[in-house]
Amino acid sequence: MALLPTLAFAQSPQGNTTNQSFSKAKKIMQQQIYTNPVDMKTIYCGADFNNKKYVTLPSGFTTDVYKKRVKRWEAEHVVPAENFGRSFSEWREGAKVCVDSKGKSFKGRKCAEKANAEYRLMQSDLYNLYPAVGAVNAARQNYNYVMLPKTVSKDYRSFGSCDMIIDKKDHDAQPPERARGVIARTYMYFDAVYPSYKMSRQQRQLMSAWDKQYPVSKWECQRAAKIQKIQGNVDPILASRCKNIG
Repeated sequence: MALLPTLAFAQSPQGNTTNQSFSKAKKIMQQQIYTNPVDMKTIYCGADFNNKKYVTLPSGFTTDVYKKRVKRWEAEHVVPAENFGRSFSEWREGAKVCVDSKGKSFKGRKCAEKANAEYRLMQSDLYNLYPAVGAVNAARQNYNYVMLPKTVSKDYRSFGSCDMIIDKKDHDAQPPERARGVIARTYMYFDAVYPSYKMSRQQRQLMSAWDKQYPVSKWECQRAAKIQKIQGNVDPILASRCKNIG
């Protein structure tokens, strides 16, 4: 029996239309989605965590940056907020309402969050949010996912036993194999449901390859079913992939 209903394409698929609060989305992740200890693992490193969000780092994990952010998981935007946020004028240019208490105008993420409801919905979309070790989330920033050359570079930042590699020079990130299928289908979801976001041709090719190389898991389908019930919209990519997952 399928975990997700098949999607009738009589109308275009929709993204999040119900929750504009990123803070609320993080609480939902903690309290309603990641509730089974078996599934309480971070996206990149597979680190265990508890219901208080405290992370147990895997043996051999190391980091030389953001050391204060390793104890708890953070909500990682698989499709970075900046990558879709820059499509909004509030992010790029600011808005009339984006003025601080000292009368100084501001732009960027804070302005988009304050002034644009569509941005808030995209930022809070549960399908795009996964738990990550805080230090890894911080180091990844808004970098695109790529396959890096195998030659080790002085510009690469790594995390020991967690096979996440950050190219500090070119601002790219190579995720571990365990995360690649999830990442691919999240990018494909965003591309399918939000007209303001489109993948580049190079991104589309990589995500299509990862989607095929790393098939959907039962947990990925169960997670999507939970999100659909809470958020109200179907992930059309996973609806297709999960049809034969019992």
